[in-house]
Amino acid sequence: MNADNRPVVPLDKQPVRASDADRDRIADILRDALAEGRLDPEEHAERVEAVFKAKTLAELDPLIRDLPAGQPQYPPPPAASPDPSKRGGMAHGVSMSNAKNVVAVLSGANRQGRWRVGPKVNAVAVCGGVELDLTEAIFEYRHVVINATAICGGIEIKVPENVSLRSAGSGVMGGFEVAEAESSEPSAPVVVVQGVAIWGGVDAKRVAGKRLRNLSDG
Repeated sequence: MNADNRPVVPLDKQPVRASDADRDRIADILRDALAEGRLDPEEHAERVEAVFKAKTLAELDPLIRDLPAGQPQYPPPPAASPDPSKRGGMAHGVSMSNAKNVVAVLSGANRQGRWRVGPKVNAVAVCGGVELDLTEAIFEYRHVVINATAICGGIEIKVPENVSLRSAGSGVMGGFEVAEAESSEPSAPVVVVQGVAIWGGVDAKRVAGKRLRNLSDG
């Protein structure tokens, strides 16, 4: 007992804070479970919302406990260590530990203006709307993955006209529209929009007149 007569929790029993990488891993498992039919859209939406509200690992574990990837024989992969030497020039082997989350549940959320884009951005719209405007952003990596999940909501993504834009998503009773285009500039970033739209929509396109001028600016 401590001075307030409250039991003292041993250090090895205290809650462990969850990282962005931990939340990303759980969100990826839930997305796969949705695609496999293990979760219906409503269950998926509830769990994804809980993922981005979770503060500790103890809050994340129950969200996948009834899924194959949440069983003891499927231990989570070790987190990749950031490699500073790959900053600004990474391809498919990027570290995802510094992902940014933009979440709208029964509301709206946006990211615009002069902001730094990491290797991964998670955009989640559940009965709400998300706007990601990268036309004035600072790209610190050459390869950017945007995980877009729209459930009864919409996600709009804008990128500079000289950035390569690619799609790796799908729509289920919804629309996943990415105006794919390749940049003529060899050093231009590549933005891949992946995810799913269920009874909602994801729309991504390049904006004419908005150009990325300097990859190392900022």
